[in-house]
Amino acid sequence: MRLIRLGLLSVTAGLVLALGASVLLVAAARAATTAHPLGNFTVNHYNGLRLAPDAVRNHAVVDLAELPTLQVQAQVDTSYAGRRCAALAAAQRLRVAGAAVPWRVTGSAFAYAPGQGGLRTSRLTCELAATVRVSGPVEFADGFEQDRIGWREITAVGDGVRLSGSSAPAVSVSRELRVYPADLLADPLDQRTATMTARQMSGAAGLTPAGPSAGAGGGPAFGPFGEWLAGLDRTFTGLIGRDTLTVPLGLLAVGLAMVLGAGHALIPGHGKTIMAAYLAGRRGRPRDALVVGATVTATHTVGVLVVGLLLTAFTALAGESVLSWLGLASGLLIAAIGLRLLTARPRSPSQGHGHGHGHGHGHGHASGRTWGAGGLVGLGVAGGLVPSPSALIVLLGAIALGRTWFGVALVTAYGVGMAATLTLTGLLLVKLVDRMERRASAGRRLAARLSGLAPRGSAVMVVLLGAGLAVRSFAAL
Repeated sequence: MRLIRLGLLSVTAGLVLALGASVLLVAAARAATTAHPLGNFTVNHYNGLRLAPDAVRNHAVVDLAELPTLQVQAQVDTSYAGRRCAALAAAQRLRVAGAAVPWRVTGSAFAYAPGQGGLRTSRLTCELAATVRVSGPVEFADGFEQDRIGWREITAVGDGVRLSGSSAPAVSVSRELRVYPADLLADPLDQRTATMTARQMSGAAGLTPAGPSAGAGGGPAFGPFGEWLAGLDRTFTGLIGRDTLTVPLGLLAVGLAMVLGAGHALIPGHGKTIMAAYLAGRRGRPRDALVVGATVTATHTVGVLVVGLLLTAFTALAGESVLSWLGLASGLLIAAIGLRLLTARPRSPSQGHGHGHGHGHGHGHASGRTWGAGGLVGLGVAGGLVPSPSALIVLLGAIALGRTWFGVALVTAYGVGMAATLTLTGLLLVKLVDRMERRASAGRRLAARLSGLAPRGSAVMVVLLGAGLAVRSFAAL
């Protein structure tokens, strides 16, 4: 126990020092850090329809976050904007009075902007026109890059025609993908179609009625803690893009990476509940928690490296799809571990109770050994299988700037911080279970009842949590 206490004190002291360093870094780097508000994987679409008596025009914008921009970088040349706008025009559908009308490209542009981690975002602008007498029902559908996640917005105004029954508003709430409303980030717009009725007018100006407003989304996830963690995330990814990298700044960055990893492990969905349920049902030992933490670190680091390599090598590969598949695999693995725990046959509680010194090392550990260490390693793999987007951005940004080893060091530190939180949680849980078993051995009825229900109840919880993660990930594919 003395060794465990020393380990806990060392980890806690390291995290406190790193937290202090992170506060200084936030103050120094907040102003210089740019973050895409919807996430680094997103491809966001805006279509601004303008209906005139003899034509429909579309001011279409595609805003690519850091990772999609990095993936298409090798394809960008002088004709790139024209090619992409032609593909966009071919993927969009327009029907006026029941007849399909083709689009033609009248203008195109492509530009970069600074992003996170030394990477860039990009903006494709396409001007489309469709010549037609605009009268009667009008239907529009955007089928361009349907499989990419992101914000999708449509506006529609009349210019010499009167619009009625429009499903699209007249004004862009994102200022054409330049400023995303904070109250909609948790539930971004996803408008891919628009319908309205157009009537010819004799006047020069048409009416521009606003359509139904978008529903308000929730605020930043997890309240003030989520906001603080998001600020650290922006600082963390911004450090990699610094022009100069000194040794003190590098050490502070490593400390910040550990704090971020520890903080992300505190957010729901990072395996604490699952690990807690498993260790409770298995009646684990302190070293079991250490095994899980070490496996999480190794798996997360390797996962970030492999996914980063795949996204760099295969430009058509969607980052969000990769994470969804990994989430599905993680959920299925967790559910399998839970089923194994549920169907296992632990030893009788009478085994290992021959001594009465009450330190709680009796039947719990005997039954724990019946399941072996395979479940522990599997749990650690499942907990670290889905890489953090922030860690991916840092790694890819470091590679782009020729600082590959620095990026690997930050990713490793991030995994260590995550594993430290999970390990501390596991150690506290093991101590709690040991105390409960001592009470059960002393004849406490409630403690004995809880101790008896723990194995099956925790196994059911693990199965349900793993199945839930698998279902959510499958739905996102």
